Amino acid sequence: MATDAIAVVEASALKRDRGAFGPGDSVRVHVKVIEGEKERVQIFEGMIIRKRGEGARATFTVRRVSYGVGVERTFPIHSPRVERVQVVKSGHVRRSKLYYLRARTGKAARLREKRQERVAPASAAATTASDE
Repeated sequence: MATDAIAVVEASALKRDRGAFGPGDSVRVHVKVIEGEKERVQIFEGMIIRKRGEGARATFTVRRVSYGVGVERTFPIHSPRVERVQVVKSGHVRRSKLYYLRARTGKAARLREKRQERVAPASAAATTASDE
């Protein structure tokens, strides 16, 4: 009974447009930053090395190298401070936690890009069939 009540409260806090990314994806995270009385959007770009939790407590960690120093930042997926998460590239990985990337630098830290299936538009397929 108590867990049902918690689930109902958490469901109201969930953002519907989140979750279309995973470990190995290169992303741009648009974060609202408050400086004094001003509010602006700051972009943090890097690779997702972990995604954990579920519901309103779910988080993801983004890693990037800035001036030769590795920087990792953990964001709550459903936070109101995270304006949006934009996927730049999808990497092909076979693990859910990519901690081994911390020890790699340069080209060794690259991941193979996930291949997307491309479907030809119906109008293009119809014109090639009628040409024959």
